Amino acid sequence: MDIDGKVDSIEELKGLQITSLDGDDDDDEEIAVDEDDNEEDEEDDDEEEEEAVILGFVEKPEHSWSLLRQHFPSKAGGVPAWLDPDNLSSGVSCVCDICGQPLQFVLQVYAPLVEKDSTFHRTLFVFMCMSMNCLLRDQHEQWKHHPDKQSRSVKVLRCQLPRANPFYSSEPPKGNAADKPLTPGAPLCSWCGTWKGDKLCSSCKVARYCSQKHQVMHWRSGHKLECQQLSLSSQSSESNACNGGIAQIKIQKGKEQRFASKSLWPEYEMKNEYESEYDTEMSGDDGHANTSLVSKNRIDDTMNSRMENFEIDDDKKTWASFQERIAKAPAQVLRYCRSATSKPLWPMLGGRPSKADIPRCRYCGGDLCFEFQILPQLLYYFGVKNDADSLDWATIAVYTCGASCEGVGYKEEFAWVQLSTSTNFA
Repeated sequence: MDIDGKVDSIEELKGLQITSLDGDDDDDEEIAVDEDDNEEDEEDDDEEEEEAVILGFVEKPEHSWSLLRQHFPSKAGGVPAWLDPDNLSSGVSCVCDICGQPLQFVLQVYAPLVEKDSTFHRTLFVFMCMSMNCLLRDQHEQWKHHPDKQSRSVKVLRCQLPRANPFYSSEPPKGNAADKPLTPGAPLCSWCGTWKGDKLCSSCKVARYCSQKHQVMHWRSGHKLECQQLSLSSQSSESNACNGGIAQIKIQKGKEQRFASKSLWPEYEMKNEYESEYDTEMSGDDGHANTSLVSKNRIDDTMNSRMENFEIDDDKKTWASFQERIAKAPAQVLRYCRSATSKPLWPMLGGRPSKADIPRCRYCGGDLCFEFQILPQLLYYFGVKNDADSLDWATIAVYTCGASCEGVGYKEEFAWVQLSTSTNFA
């Protein structure tokens, strides 16, 4: 993207293409695999290796301000840096359709498109339920060919803005703590810091919540005691205030409280590098191998253990090919490559979608195209345990509107979850 001041990680998101999505038009929920299909998959994999793929790595940010929304970050864990801070999603977009719990933020990818002015700023957000039982149900729901009938526990939101917008300067960020947004944004939930806090605590009139569930969690975790303090503080502020402004949520030592939940995943900055840079670096001496929070041996051991779960030889071959590709940079947590004909790097043959399984855009009716996939390595950075009932996946592939259709606020896109054989059930 030829725009002055854009950081290198943004520049790397332009001009990406990989090979076409499998041309399988079979509408059956069970995918039959024959030798011809395997040969075609192998040819596709060989062709894909020649295409440009951007890898995402997570690391602790050098400066916390770099993850604020005015810096247009790509990040994982913590709370989202909403691109449009006012028109936040609400209702069913925020909750797991299976258990009804508010979804947790996974990651966001800043991926502007040069094709039109309305996508000068563009960010994709991924959320999911923390329950593995819901993810197992989700995998079956995604096979339904009508998205309005699906009950999902993984959701993707897309937001885009033109260069001239009411939230940010039209000038590029300076890249330091002096950068500020033009507007404060909507108040967020005092518990999760993720969703819009449109429900006010009836007692202190200060704490805000996205749902009754989070209000109850906050109350039980300590807000019951601090509510009286906040209430007295709020009353004192109101008696002395002359401007009628909204009271800020405060905690001890006068610091602004954004969220109280202790179950949010650790926050990381996402760095991008082309996969081609690792073609001659198979020894693992790259910077990410040295600074990785998870050792290469631990990742390799886990990847090898997954091989034991496969009972079908074709799955073992596909997994071996997948593992060989990932081994170029084992710390990668995301693979990005957007085009109308792109396809993910699937770990297994089973559980792949056909063209008929990928819905059309629910807003403009256009085709969805693959944009990026999330790898299970991210779970290690999040500190998720390797227990039988712990959250796990083989890959999560994200499909977005090929035209990146316009609209105010956030539009829901589509995620396809492929689970490993050990966590799948009939």
